[in-house]
Amino acid sequence: MIELAVIGAGRIGAVHAGNLHRHPDAKVRYVVDVDERAAADLAARCGARVASATDVLADRDVAAVVIATSTDTHTHLIGLAAAARKAIFCEKPIDLDVDRARAALHAVNRQGVQLAIGFNRRHDPSFRKVRDDVAAGAVGTVEFVGITSRDPAPPPADYVARSGGLFRDMMIHDFDMARWLLGEEPVLAYAAGSVLFDRNIGEAGDVDSAVALLKTQSGKLCSISNARHSSHGYDQRIEVFGSSGMLQAGNEVAKAVPEADASGSHGDADVPFFLQRYKDAYRIQIDRFLRRLSGEAVELADGVDGLRALILADCAQKSMLEGQPVAVDPKRSV
Repeated sequence: MIELAVIGAGRIGAVHAGNLHRHPDAKVRYVVDVDERAAADLAARCGARVASATDVLADRDVAAVVIATSTDTHTHLIGLAAAARKAIFCEKPIDLDVDRARAALHAVNRQGVQLAIGFNRRHDPSFRKVRDDVAAGAVGTVEFVGITSRDPAPPPADYVARSGGLFRDMMIHDFDMARWLLGEEPVLAYAAGSVLFDRNIGEAGDVDSAVALLKTQSGKLCSISNARHSSHGYDQRIEVFGSSGMLQAGNEVAKAVPEADASGSHGDADVPFFLQRYKDAYRIQIDRFLRRLSGEAVELADGVDGLRALILADCAQKSMLEGQPVAVDPKRSV
């Protein structure tokens, strides 16, 4: 039985705590949050106790911590957990600043503890099947990857102002997917963005729509399309095109069996948002983290993956502002 603490009792913290509580090999021992009521409510649902981060890290029975707090606290908590020799699962991004993220990785490496980053889309069954089939040669040599990611509605303006911008907050998932599917590190990034439908996002200094183009040293290409709104629901699609074929993974809908009548075919809209679309991915991801703690050699996004995705986000932001391609140096993450 692996005992863990969940730091952060908000929406995503509750998802992770619930999956841990239902797992036969895990026990949520503590819940930590500055909001005592939220912490107490989540702890009650998981049979856990409310505690401070200091108490959690001092408890030798706690093998790992799940960090699901606001981004500006991630690197500080990673450093504390590493010093306490706890394994760490941290939500993305590691930080909004590359240097602080790199410093956190150095702290983890010095202590020799495990750090996993919450790029949940790697664990989505349909996306993983595409990637596994690509690795098995199903499309031949990969030439092009296409990624579409559109949220159903924009976040509040106050969230946008502290989010780090669309590239670091939203597209960072897609930068990780691009690296994962291309099988090579991008060396060139070009991006453009616009405010097309939400003036509040523009007034907060961000864009609500963006595209990015990545190129690897061998010439493989990836295009990413993001939008903060989608009238037809949460839009999540990938495509991998290669020398001998193509694979695609499309949107999931609430109704698996469409209906048809004299007026045509009908089906439910796409699932409403990420908690529904990636429900299985979150469960599988935390299961793989636990299996890794038990010594299994399972794939998880690690600190270097988190840092490289953040570097790509920075390059995309710079490209958008300067209106020209930006060279990406993968060695910056070493």
